[in-house]
Amino acid sequence: MEIAAGRFKATCLQLMDEVERTRKEIVITKHGKPVAKLVPVGGKPARPLFGFMKGTVEVVGDIVSPGGEEWEAER
Repeated sequence: MEIAAGRFKATCLQLMDEVERTRKEIVITKHGKPVAKLVPVGGKPARPLFGFMKGTVEVVGDIVSPGGEEWEAER
């Protein structure tokens, strides 16, 4: 995305929030020529350790009761 310096000046804080949210850079221009970039800091935001796989598994059937199969144990 490109934006003129005057518009950037008027909407700087909103554009900073947008770059943080979308992780996409913005090129700031003066008289149609690129002069600066607004880029997100660092890489991707860290995912939470707990719950990051929520919604990725589907339970089909009864997973607690025995399935009726007989098992043989080796000695």
